[in-house]
Amino acid sequence: MKLGFLYAGQGSQHPGMGADLYDAYPAFRAVLDSAEVDFDLKEVCFTDSQGLINQTRYTQPCMVAFAAGLTAVLRQKGIVPAVAAGLSLGEYSALHAAGVFDAATAVKLVAFRGKAMEEAAAGRESAMMAVLNLDRAPLQEACDAASDLGCVVIANYNCPGQLVIGGEKAAVEKAAALAKEKGARRCLPLKVSGPFHTPLMAPAGDALAEHFKTISFGEPQIPVIFNCLGDVKDDSITIPQLLVRQVQSSVFMEDSIRKMAAMGVDAIVEIGPGKALSGFVKKTVPEIPVTAVETVADVEALSDTLNALVKEKA
Repeated sequence: MKLGFLYAGQGSQHPGMGADLYDAYPAFRAVLDSAEVDFDLKEVCFTDSQGLINQTRYTQPCMVAFAAGLTAVLRQKGIVPAVAAGLSLGEYSALHAAGVFDAATAVKLVAFRGKAMEEAAAGRESAMMAVLNLDRAPLQEACDAASDLGCVVIANYNCPGQLVIGGEKAAVEKAAALAKEKGARRCLPLKVSGPFHTPLMAPAGDALAEHFKTISFGEPQIPVIFNCLGDVKDDSITIPQLLVRQVQSSVFMEDSIRKMAAMGVDAIVEIGPGKALSGFVKKTVPEIPVTAVETVADVEALSDTLNALVKEKA
């Protein structure tokens, strides 16, 4: 069975995530125990008594540690991807799954990334909004028309009927109003701490570019579909260059999912927490079976679940 792994990004984190996996699987436990961060990662993941889990500098290493630990558990069970991708932050988990860097390096990288993004967003009046049921072209027109008030761009192309705009608050609000005039069903403000995947994140990109000079990147052992391309990369650009671009440019998730389907996967596994990406898959390529994995029960049922999904598809 040819599997595609999709790794969740920020927004699906919650207190308690991974606690059952930590108790059940030594492979998961080893990843979280080896995470080198300047806070108690397990406490934030499992109980979050100080309310830190939704702050991006904490969210990012927690999410990647969770994903890397779950990937290790699945690998021990013989469940491995033939191709991988991830939403924003999840791209680092996909690169880890492809062997570009080990789990400890992935966690340290996104800890640095989270701080850089937090610093880039500090002091800005910014916003992000999900725009429902409007095509790309009219939403781009709305952003162009609102740009006299500041930076506003389409930050995420998630799936048919769901796009996200981001940038400076006044410009985003004007673009949202124009989008409704053009037929958008709803424009929903997102609870995020910065204008992610917009040009306003350029300082974070610059910081990452310098930091990557100290990191050794291996060659991917499986194809990785990159956010800012919606495709696999060619030899004209490096992985560090793509990660620098990714933090400050649009995420082409719908295109990435379509590419994964075109590469012939039999099923897609979302590595959680959450099921947001499974929803994107169902709206984008409904013919491809998808299942989300977050808990011990999900892991133990996964082989049977995948076999049943593929039989159902056939």
